Amino acid sequence: MSQSSERQYEIVVFGATGFTGKYTAEFIASDLPTDLKWAIAGRSEQKLQAIAENLKAINPNRKQPAIEIAQVNKADLLQLAKKTKVLISTVGPYHKYGTAAVEACAETGTHYVDCTGEVPWVYDMVKKYDALAKKTGAIIIPQSGIESAPPDLISWMLAAYLRETLQVGTKELIVSLHDLKASASGGTLSTVLTLFDTYSVFQVLRALRPHSLTPIPAPASSVSSSLWEKATGMRTEPGLGLLTDSISGATDAPIVNRSWALYNNGEYYGSKFHFSAYMRAKNQLSGFAMHVALALGAAILILPPVRWLLKKLVYQPGDGPTKEQSKRDRCEWRAIAHADVSDPHDPPRAFGRITWEGSMYYLTGVLIAEAALVLARETKTKAHELGGGIVTPATLGSAFLERLGKAGFKSEVRMLP
Repeated sequence: MSQSSERQYEIVVFGATGFTGKYTAEFIASDLPTDLKWAIAGRSEQKLQAIAENLKAINPNRKQPAIEIAQVNKADLLQLAKKTKVLISTVGPYHKYGTAAVEACAETGTHYVDCTGEVPWVYDMVKKYDALAKKTGAIIIPQSGIESAPPDLISWMLAAYLRETLQVGTKELIVSLHDLKASASGGTLSTVLTLFDTYSVFQVLRALRPHSLTPIPAPASSVSSSLWEKATGMRTEPGLGLLTDSISGATDAPIVNRSWALYNNGEYYGSKFHFSAYMRAKNQLSGFAMHVALALGAAILILPPVRWLLKKLVYQPGDGPTKEQSKRDRCEWRAIAHADVSDPHDPPRAFGRITWEGSMYYLTGVLIAEAALVLARETKTKAHELGGGIVTPATLGSAFLERLGKAGFKSEVRMLP
């Protein structure tokens, strides 16, 4: 079924009764255009009715969403996908419950957005459904929540800025998670703790390679880490300060590098493009402690008894921090792009920043809802130009950033002296 056919809805939120799904539906009800044709979907009609009543209280003057009942199976999701231009899926862990939705959208030419951070699962989806989605015209965008839309967008911002202002590529792009005040939900924790129940260590490591999702060979980068960085995880970058290993760098790098490849086979970002992900360190002691903690944490999660114990102690799926607990949350990403110029000793550098004040889970709802609206109503993004396939948040480009800016997602880019 092609996107040119008339469909009942523009957007359907599948998993609207879950923790992130509720935030997504609330943002749509409060902020997206009032003429939007949309629906909320899930397994329980009673729970969906309760969500619908809450949405009516948020904005009683707008058209309320329809309710669609669908189980997590291909037959139900095929019928659901045929009814909508864009399907938002918030049903995770995606390695357990997400595949049927991607398959249904790829088969029916339905655009798709999710908020997974499960790169091994995304790796599998690219292998299985990218070619089919290109054939049917389905634009499929995984990892469009807090993982990994902000680092992907700030990377695109800076690469585009250097290309448009100086007509040069980017040699190294350094993204730092500068500030993060937030707690993890049960769904996020469940994903981390069940990933190794589905994938072997080899499969996880293969998927987390920086260029695991790129459809073309990796660029010939001349960027290398110092011995100090290899030993401690730390480096100092003028304009960003002391940096250490990022908690999300391994998840973000494959998406950013896929964006590099999708933009003119890497020529737009630059033939030597190298992405580096870090987070700000308060001092050398805390920076080294983070380096050690991430290495040890990854190692012990391989052990089944450790995962079993942690599953008993953390939030359960569907639960998470309350709105009151999250009202002082904030996050900020800062980044610097080194221009690829003939004089490597003093290359021009561009600086970028993205900030959000408030719940990280509400931000994820904002990101996937706005991405879905761009897919439903825009036609001139890079994603639309590509014509289908499994793409990235950055392929929605300026149309996506402009809508996010109106929702409170602040961004800036400028040249450094």
